Parts: sequence; C-alpha cells; structure tokens
Amino acid sequence: MGATTAARSGFALLGGVQATLIFTIMILSVPLPLVAREFGLGPSGVLLLSAAYGLSFSSLLLLGGRLTDRHGGRPVLRAGLALLAVASLGCALAPGQSALLAGRFAQGVGAALAAPAAVAVVRVLRPGPADHRRAMATWGGLSVLGATAGNLLSGAVTAWVSWRWLFAVPVLVSLLGLARSGSLPPAAPAGRRPALDLRGAVLATAGVCAASYGLVASTEHGWSTPAVIGPLAVGLALLLGFAAAQHRAADPLLPAGFLTDRRRATALAAVTATATATALTFLMLALYLQQQRGWGTLATSAAFLPYAAALLLAGRLAAPLTARHGAAAVTAAGLALAAAGLGLLAGLTPGSGYATGLLPGLLLLPAGAAAAFAGSAVLATGGVPPERTGLAAGVLNTAMELGPTTGVAALMALAATRPTVVGGYAAAFAAAAAGLALTAVAVAALPRTSTTTASTDHPEEYSS
Repeated sequence: MGATTAARSGFALLGGVQATLIFTIMILSVPLPLVAREFGLGPSGVLLLSAAYGLSFSSLLLLGGRLTDRHGGRPVLRAGLALLAVASLGCALAPGQSALLAGRFAQGVGAALAAPAAVAVVRVLRPGPADHRRAMATWGGLSVLGATAGNLLSGAVTAWVSWRWLFAVPVLVSLLGLARSGSLPPAAPAGRRPALDLRGAVLATAGVCAASYGLVASTEHGWSTPAVIGPLAVGLALLLGFAAAQHRAADPLLPAGFLTDRRRATALAAVTATATATALTFLMLALYLQQQRGWGTLATSAAFLPYAAALLLAGRLAAPLTARHGAAAVTAAGLALAAAGLGLLAGLTPGSGYATGLLPGLLLLPAGAAAAFAGSAVLATGGVPPERTGLAAGVLNTAMELGPTTGVAALMALAATRPTVVGGYAAAFAAAAAGLALTAVAVAALPRTSTTTASTDHPEEYSS
C-alpha cells in the first residue's frame, strides 16, 4: 500500500511538472498585446517573444532525452527544474524586451531537460505494460490541460495584478519539484550509456531555430525576401546535415529506425497537428477578442471557461476510452472532432457573436484534443525499451512543441497574406482544420496490430 501511495504521489508531482511546462508556453498568450505595448514590439517581435520558449524547448528536447538515457531521469529532472526556476524569476523581473526574450529562451532550455526526464521517472513508477499505457494516456491529456490553465490564468492575473506575476507558477512548481525529487526513484539508465552526440545536438538545435525564425520573419517580410529565405535555407541545410550525420554516427541522437515505425510516425504527426490547433486557437482568439472586439484580458480569459470545462470532462474519459477501444481509434476520433471544432471557427467574421460564432468550436475542439493527445501519447511511446525512454519522451515532446512554434508561425504567416486581419484568422483556422482531418484519416488507416508495440506490450490487454 505504501509503494502504491508513493507511486501515485510521485506521478502527481511529475504530472504537475509536465502541465506546468506546457502552461509556461501559454503564459503570455492573453497579455501579449499588453507586453507588446509596454516594450514597443512590432509584429515579428510579438511572434518571436511568443515563440521563444517553444523554440528552445523543441529544439533541445532530443538532447534532453539523450542526457536522460545517459545519466538517468532524476538528476536531469533536477537540473531542468533548477534552470526553469531561475529563468522564470528572470522573466518576472525583466526590465525590457531583450531580458524577457533571453529569459523565455532559458525557460525552454530548462523545460527541454525536465520533460523527457519526467517521463523516464514515470516509466519506473509505472513499470507494468498496461499500467504504463494508462499513465501515458493520462500524460497526453496533461499537456492540453496545462495550456488551457495558462490561457485562463494569464488573463485573470494580468487584470488583477500584473503579467509578471504569472511567472510565479513555474518558479513555485520548480521549487516544489526540487524539494520532493529526493522521494522519486532514481530512474538510473539501463544497460550501456549512450554517447552524447554533441554534433547531432548542435545541428538539430540550430536547424530548428533557424527554420522557425524564418517562419516568424515571414509575418513582417515577404516570402521572397532575404530575411525569410536566408533563415529557412540555413535551417533546411542544417537539418539535412543532421540527418546525414545521424546515418554516419555510431550512436546517433535520433536513430533512423525510430521514426520508421508507421504507428509512431503517425502518432507524432497527430501530436503536432493537435498542438498546433490548440495553440493557434488560444493565440488568435485572444488577439481577435482584444484587438478586434475590444475585450479586456479578464473577459478574454473568461471566454475560454467552457473550453476548460469540455477539456476536463473529455480528459477524464480519454484514458478509459483508450483502454477500451484502442489508442488508434480514440486518436482518430479525437482528431476528427477537433477538426470539426476548428472548421466552425473558420467561419469567423468581424461581427461573429460569442454564443453562436465561437462557443460551438470552443466546445468541440478541446473535447477532440483531449482524446487525440491521450491516444497519440500511447501510440508514440508503445514498444519503446527502457533504455530508449528518454529518446521517446524527447521525440514526443518535440512533436508537441513544434505546434506552438513552427506550426503556429506557419499559419500566422498564412494569415498575414489575407487582406483583412479577421479573414487571415479564418484562413488559418481552415488550414489547421484540414491538417487535423487529413491526420485523422492517416491514423484511422493504421493497422490494428504492430510488431513494434507487441514486442514489449500485451495487445490482448490494450488493443490499438
């Protein structure tokens, strides 16, 4: 009984850390217009500040996963939480744009260490195949829950005190995690310690950052300008160099075979598409309500309360539905439902009313996103041996962070090509809905069984 209680307590702590890492992505979603006015930011500066945390988070997750597999989950988790706490405090005290931007990048570095390490410790806390699958289904829902909490709390805190107080949340959660980390199992690396592959880490990090910056710059410069073409070309070249280096490396950061499994690759695409959809909705509707409709920050956050209610209900149902009907079926259904919600938001006009124009989409999207995240987290991590837990967690979180960074940047660039602001928002919602629908079809077409999953799991316990 004591061991069970300790496992539950440890999972609750790690789940809180994971939700906080995603919460921190959305921490400036609602007050972003206020921050922009305070620091005098232009369109590209706003988007860069919005994406800074996700850029460093997503680009360094593979390295964080490798460090976890090499040194174990608990020490890497501690390092990540310590950096997150210090960086968050720096953001709260930032005197200007440069300091805040640097703090957001540093927060992402800490998160890139903590996220895969937390999953590695969960693997030790919940070692049984069926128990681990249930844990990962819950884990997938924590991400969208954290994002929603960030969106809701950001408006309330900004209205009542100051946006700077929002950074108290990652500071306090990090300190709590550090204080209680001694009670977590060590999650020592299994078997041979993999090499660090610094060259691969540098190429992957620089490639993702350069390409993402090119997408960000496209909101203020034309696609044919050097400010956009240059970073995109450099980013693509670096990522191609990363791929080539991985083929030659004796112990690659991302083994080529890891992403060739059809179920895993499709699940990662589902994670990215869903993360893009949810982050896009938070960002664009916050801008729409404040800049086009004149709503305050508190009213803007309150507009997402039905979203949060639908998310909580769907999140409670997602894990048992995944256990009963299989991860692929739940993921496909969730993607289709989320696509329907975004399709409704694609009808946005300058005069759209809240009850009829926004609310239906704000109910369907979170219900589908909760199911999609839960099912795809199980698909993406199924069949992974213990010594690759950090890698699997790093890849899963990378897919999750590419949505709020590169995915949203690309859709914002699409929105900027339309003659009106609201028309651009509608076009971005429509494109995201199409992406979700196509991904739903791909997931639905997956075979019912997989040799990769069957190698370590029990299909008869958890059909997917």
